[in-house]
Amino acid sequence: MIRPATVHDVQRISEIINNHAELGRMLFKSYAQLYEDLRDFAVEEKDGRIVGCCALAIVWADLAEVRSLAVDDAHRGQGIGRRLTEWAVEEARRLQIRRIMSLTYEQAFFEKLGFEVVNKDTLPLKVWSDCVRCPKRDGCDEIAMVRTLSDVPMIVMPTAPPTPKGVSIPVLDLTEE
Repeated sequence: MIRPATVHDVQRISEIINNHAELGRMLFKSYAQLYEDLRDFAVEEKDGRIVGCCALAIVWADLAEVRSLAVDDAHRGQGIGRRLTEWAVEEARRLQIRRIMSLTYEQAFFEKLGFEVVNKDTLPLKVWSDCVRCPKRDGCDEIAMVRTLSDVPMIVMPTAPPTPKGVSIPVLDLTEE
């Protein structure tokens, strides 16, 4: 059964994600990160125990990311990862987000779910927002993949109004006293 994650799930989510991180399959997540992003997470529960997790993080109006998709090793191969990814796709559809991305080592898995390999350069908002803080930023070997939900209408983004002339940005005075 897939359900939204709660604060009571954070310890088990951490165990599952960080077990994979120890094997180099994904990045570690601290409790602080998990609590902060908890509303993005769903978990799969089997016999009262969490056996998998996944998050859908909104990157921009037209892009969301499947993140922290992890299944307990004892439950791999049972379709849990597929179901969690499908939850993320349906959540993106509910939110009317047309494109879903993943940075992954599991290319074949995501291809079966309709994702296609793309160049990371086609995801500048992701790179600007998250990758700049990632410890792998200078040597990232993950594969960027995107799925487009053709049944979700494209969003027309308004252009940002220009900054009014004469507006200055305050700068701290760095003179020593």
